[in-house]
Order: sequence, then structure tokens, then C-alpha cells
Amino acid sequence: MVHYIEKLIREGEHQQQDFKFCITDSKKIAKSLSAFANTDGGKLLIGVKDNGRIAGAQIDEEFHMIQAAAEMYSRPKITFESKVWSINGKNVLEITVTPSDEMPHYAQNEDGKWLAYVRKFDENKLANRIMLEVWKRKSKPTGTYLEYTETESLLLDYLKTKPDISLNKYCRLAKISRYKAERILVKLICWDVIEPEFGEFGTSYKIKQIKNNSF
Repeated sequence: MVHYIEKLIREGEHQQQDFKFCITDSKKIAKSLSAFANTDGGKLLIGVKDNGRIAGAQIDEEFHMIQAAAEMYSRPKITFESKVWSINGKNVLEITVTPSDEMPHYAQNEDGKWLAYVRKFDENKLANRIMLEVWKRKSKPTGTYLEYTETESLLLDYLKTKPDISLNKYCRLAKISRYKAERILVKLICWDVIEPEFGEFGTSYKIKQIKNNSF
């Protein structure tokens, strides 16, 4: 019978799962915790190499490093659950982070700066000013007012034929300032009209995909 942890390992690293051979820096792991908490949640499997081989973890040491990352180097603090699994005499520490209601969570980097991250596929991406403002507005009980004008229409008409658009491209297309373009993108994200796409070369924006939950 395949062990629960082995099933998870077979999935590989993805948007809600990351492997760590060991933890040597709490600040670096705080980045992963921030990304999970700010996106869809996820699991850290500690004691597992990138290739999926179980190497084993020093449970007490690793747990204290995670605890420091969640409480000292994350703001606000990130809650997590932990479980220890033994497979063929080797321990794996499973850390589970759920999506947070207190977004954004910031992680302190090596320079002492507090930055927020999101999870995209198997990578942690730096959240930009637009996402920070989206989180801020979504936390307000009053919600966000959306005024649909020619400027918004221009954007949506463009996205009917193109897969996505960058902030700079939108500024040029609509002939508006960067500040105004950011405000419009924030409102449309809050209204679930568009969504960010975190790519290798920066963030772009596309029509939000409607998830089909039918069977």
C-alpha cells in the first residue's frame, strides 16, 4: 500500500506543494509561507529532495525554523499545522498552510525589507502594488465601487482578442497615466472581471476564467 506522503511526492512540486531537503534559513522559508497564505494555501514536505527522494528531516530543528519563519519573519503571523511521518526509518515533516483571511502576509528578506509573495505553479512570485491594493480593498467591508467607462471598455475589448495585457501596454493603449491604469486594474480584479498572470518576465492581466464545477 502506497503511503500518504508517497502519494503527495508523486504529485511533484506544484502551486500547493513544495519540497525542502532541509531548512537553513527561516527568512527564506517565510517567503514560501507568505506565498501559500496569500494564494491557495499549500504544503511543505521537509526531508524530501527536489527529485522526490526521501532523505529524512531533523524534526525538532526543522520545526523551530518553521516556527521562527511563521512568527518572527512573517507579518502578520502565519498559522500552520504540522505532522511527522516515518517512512522506512526516515522522517518527513509535513507543514500545511491554509489560505489566509488576513492577506497580505509579508515576509522579511535578508535586507530587512517586508515583501509579500504569491504562489504560481511551483514558484513564489513577488506581489506587485496592484495585488497589494486588491488585498487591501477586499478586506474592507464596504467593497469596491466600479464605474464602467470607455477606458474600461477599451481594456475588455482588447482582451477579447488578446490573451493578456501588461500594465505598460494598457497605459499606452488607453493613453492614461500609470496611476489611473493601476486603479482600474485593481477594481476589475476586485470585481472578478480580470485576473493577474504572474509570468517569468513580469505580471500581465487577462479575463478571469470561470471554473466549471459540474461533473
